[in-house]
Order: sequence, then structure tokens, then C-alpha cells
Amino acid sequence: MSREPSRIDLLELDIDLRISDLWREAVDVSEWNLEVVAAFIRAAYGKGYCDALTEELPGELCMEHGYRLPERHAPTSAWSERDAA
Repeated sequence: MSREPSRIDLLELDIDLRISDLWREAVDVSEWNLEVVAAFIRAAYGKGYCDALTEELPGELCMEHGYRLPERHAPTSAWSERDAA
């Protein structure tokens, strides 16, 4: 008897599709160690960050999977000063 995929299952699949290029590279790694794992974590984080910046609607991934949008934080003074320069 097959079960319906959960919200988390569908989110995982969506993320896996978005980082498929990293999965292809992972196949070629012959020796996994902490440095290699850390590099893949950083690459996946960076990919997600860039994807979020280029979404047509901010928070689109969250909304598509039924998650609430996190609230935005007010800019800190350091960022405000940088933007004013």
C-alpha cells in the first residue's frame, strides 16, 4: 500500500532537484572527509541563498510547500550605513 508523500518529502525532493548539480559532483568524490563535506554544505547553502534572491515571489518555496514565511528582520545600523554610502 503506497502512502502519500508528506510535506517534508516534497520539500526534500524540490531541494534535491535544485541542487542536482551538486549531487552529480558528489558521485565523483572518491574520498569523503570533513573538508569535502563542509565544501558541499557551503555550496548547497550558497545555491539556496541565490535561489531565494531570484525567486519571482519572495518566499515562493515556503509557500509552495505550505510553510509560513519567516518574518524579515529590521536592518541593523551597520547595513543601513552601508546602503547609504
